[in-house]
Amino acid sequence: MKGEVIIKDWKIKGAIFDLDGVLIDSMGVWKNLDKDFLKKRGFAVPQDIDKVVKSLSFQDAAVYFKEKFRLSQTVAEIMGEWNKMVFDEYAFRIELKPGVREYLIYLKTQGIKIGLATSNTRKLTEVVLRNNNVYDYFEMIKTGDEVERDKNFPDIYLLCAQELQLKPEQCVVFEDILPGILSANTAGMKTVGVYDQYSKHEWEKIKANAALCILSFEELTGRGITGVCQK
Repeated sequence: MKGEVIIKDWKIKGAIFDLDGVLIDSMGVWKNLDKDFLKKRGFAVPQDIDKVVKSLSFQDAAVYFKEKFRLSQTVAEIMGEWNKMVFDEYAFRIELKPGVREYLIYLKTQGIKIGLATSNTRKLTEVVLRNNNVYDYFEMIKTGDEVERDKNFPDIYLLCAQELQLKPEQCVVFEDILPGILSANTAGMKTVGVYDQYSKHEWEKIKANAALCILSFEELTGRGITGVCQK
């Protein structure tokens, strides 16, 4: 049926993607940013920093840094500095993960509504999608500053479904972090865990909680998903 794809025995009308670590290979940029930002101020990078901030919105991450390291900068100034530090990477160098473009094209040809739910900023999100020529595949984009709570809660996924005019159970969410998988599950959505090297420490938990898991979008075909975990 046009406007619907079957993944396993699911009948899906909407696909909601995370950006960083799912569609684009960008998490290393943020790891380096944390290191450079803190080194400039004489701080070492805490070992648990990735675990703490990965599910936070851009603004909440800035709040965390300000409070954790007692920075004199305002939250807006911290975000502005981060944007400047990574903008060129997003605008010119960060690429799509293998198979992403082909799968977006497939979904579009099937009439599936495609949305994006990211903790990143709209400015960085739009510039990287445009640079990789996939911006027009998305019917809507929602960023972390458009909801009150971060990805430890289902708010952004539910907002995406609402904007796509779909019920949660009609949507599949692609995520690379455990909090996102758990929250999308809570929202009543189907979940696909996407492997990223910067989330490998929680990959086993992702596999235990996502309905399907993939190591790469190259595993996805017009016939659906053949992933490394299926429940």
